[in-house]
Amino acid sequence: MALLPTEFAQSARVKDIANVRGVRDNQLVGYGVLVGLKGTGDSKSEFTNKSVGRMLDKLGIKLEDKEVATKNVAAVIITATLPPFARAGNRLDLTVSSIGDASSLAGGTLLQTPLRAADQQIYAVAQGSVLVGSGADAFPTVARLPNGAIIERDVADDFTARKMFRLTLHNPDFTTAARLSKKINLDLSGKYATAKDAGTVDIVVPFAYEGRAVELLATIESLEVTPDTRARVIVNEKTGTVVIGENVRISRVAISHGDLTVKVEGKNTSGGKSKDQDRVAVLDTGTSVGDLVRAMNSLGVSPKDLITILQNIKAAGALQGELEIL
Repeated sequence: MALLPTEFAQSARVKDIANVRGVRDNQLVGYGVLVGLKGTGDSKSEFTNKSVGRMLDKLGIKLEDKEVATKNVAAVIITATLPPFARAGNRLDLTVSSIGDASSLAGGTLLQTPLRAADQQIYAVAQGSVLVGSGADAFPTVARLPNGAIIERDVADDFTARKMFRLTLHNPDFTTAARLSKKINLDLSGKYATAKDAGTVDIVVPFAYEGRAVELLATIESLEVTPDTRARVIVNEKTGTVVIGENVRISRVAISHGDLTVKVEGKNTSGGKSKDQDRVAVLDTGTSVGDLVRAMNSLGVSPKDLITILQNIKAAGALQGELEIL
């Protein structure tokens, strides 16, 4: 049984526990045609044939028969992530995935494809030769295209004109939000930050930082705050791993499991072998789950038995915290 205790709370930078609202990635998607395949493309895909026909038509090649059949072409979906503050001319990495019955995308070249966001606006254009991974874990119908798209428009966001910013916690918690607002106010020497709820802290831009939002956020995100967490125990029966939060405690309880006896009692108690040679562990009341697990390990308890014991302690109401079984 692997025990991973978190016994001491440590501080973390604000940039690691929260993000500025509005500063986020955006997903892009596009439909394109991959050409140049060595007979591994789509065999009888109607939309692939129509796509090739429309493409040739745009290039000035008029076909009497619109049904173009070739196994050197594959219809693909292109996905990319547009980072915040993206600027025209920057490049993006792409993932290219087959949507037909192509057996492999190896050796293919993606033809010019517009990439749209959720607002249906075109933000980038993709084109280039794709790369298919090698090895047993590789999927020949999924390829990568590094730097395969060029951003065509800026993601507008005038930070310098903002009068207020909102921080959102990755793990909402009232205590953490209160600590964060207090830390910011102490550092800025004023009442500029307010915790709105468990996951939100609003910041009013001080007069000294007007027009200098980047410097303000750089100062705030470098501050260190000790995040608080709920008391929680997570166990994974498959791997035999137990992850324990620092605030988890066990109330007074007695457990009997097979030839094993566990007692959580008051102070100044002692334990040992019983008359019938049962295995016995005696712990003080208010002990942590970490102490319990270490005691179980010393008695040679199997991971399966330990998980059963933890479940029963929780069912009895003696485990002061959440128990999550993976």
